[in-house]
Amino acid sequence: MSFFQSHFNGGAVPTIRSTRTFRRNPELSPASSKRQQEYYQTINSTGDPNQKRVSSHKEIREYAEQTLGSGSALAQAVKLPKGEDTNEWFAVNVVNFYNQINMLYGTITEFCSPKTCPRMIATQEYEYLWQDPMNRRKPPVSMSAPGYVEALMTWIQGFLDDESVFPTKMGVPFPRQFPALVKTIMKRLFRVYAHMYCHHFDEINELGIQAHLNTSLKHFVLFCREFHLLQPKDYGPMGDLVSRMLQGDTKKIGILD
Repeated sequence: MSFFQSHFNGGAVPTIRSTRTFRRNPELSPASSKRQQEYYQTINSTGDPNQKRVSSHKEIREYAEQTLGSGSALAQAVKLPKGEDTNEWFAVNVVNFYNQINMLYGTITEFCSPKTCPRMIATQEYEYLWQDPMNRRKPPVSMSAPGYVEALMTWIQGFLDDESVFPTKMGVPFPRQFPALVKTIMKRLFRVYAHMYCHHFDEINELGIQAHLNTSLKHFVLFCREFHLLQPKDYGPMGDLVSRMLQGDTKKIGILD
């Protein structure tokens, strides 16, 4: 059974692979919980049932603009709660985005196969190669999109399960290289968004989850920009879409300046 097949109960609803509680200082206010709650209320909101089929990148961009508001709740949700540890905030959100992307991609696995997507690409101009984490001397290799995503999720899950990397017990410190690891994880997770948008948005639209995907992407990019986790080049063919999705937030929170 493949990694993503294991996320379905009888081929129906995807299940959450990883969970993480926020290791909160009991003396601090519950601000982060409120922000997380606001986010989930946003991402679980019901979209327009009369949504049109999207078939081109221009239409994707236009539809994203229509299904996203100012994003004020998301803009606040990504900010580090006062007095909290940055690494702890990174850990909570990495697990959150890992689960979001895993579930979103899980809905289109029947359309994303080695036959339909023999390479992990975002448009024909960008191909994402897989670097074997166990052997850095080996050159990066081309993989099918589902093969790449499965390898990526398995690689990330290994870190999430490692108490020395993602500690869950109070008093256990994060490793010194943790921020650098978070940057790498987020850069690679973004590639899954890019593939879904560039090659599976028609299916996503037909499934009626496009509003969720747009909100998830906006939250992801807001978080990355808040903590400088992605460079402009990392957006690749999604750069214009990202800019337009966040256009209303740039002046308020300094996005894509």
